[in-house]
Amino acid sequence: MRLIITAILIYLLYKFFIKKEKGYHRENQSPNLEVGEMVQDPECKTYIPVDQAHIRVINGKRYYFCSEECAELFEKKLREGRGV
Repeated sequence: MRLIITAILIYLLYKFFIKKEKGYHRENQSPNLEVGEMVQDPECKTYIPVDQAHIRVINGKRYYFCSEECAELFEKKLREGRGV
């Protein structure tokens, strides 16, 4: 009986954390973009699906990057004053 209760509790905790993770991902996406829609990385100009993009909010504007490396390069250029 304890094994069944333990299994149920583990399952419920698993579902809770999965929902939290999915909710976090949706919160970071722009409400105007659809899953599967393509966005352009402002650093390397590559197009990527919005649901696979690395999202950064810089100076109140949301940017979509193909990788963390592109995001870091983009932010570095902004800090150095080389513009967008």
